[in-house]
Amino acid sequence: MKCIHCQGKLERGRAPFHVTRKGYHLTLENLPAWICAQCGETYFDEQQSAAIQETLQKLDEQAERLAVA
Repeated sequence: MKCIHCQGKLERGRAPFHVTRKGYHLTLENLPAWICAQCGETYFDEQQSAAIQETLQKLDEQAERLAVA
């Protein structure tokens, strides 16, 4: 696999995921990922991406409930 930004070689590793949205900040540390050996760009597999999206959806719902309370 190659990096879409620099065409560098991707290697398996672990990386954090950070996002700020809807009034909260989420940091997930040490997730399995593909990391470009040349530029450091991080890519997550479909399984990790799906789990991240599911987590964000649940947090969005909770954030909306807290905002109404």
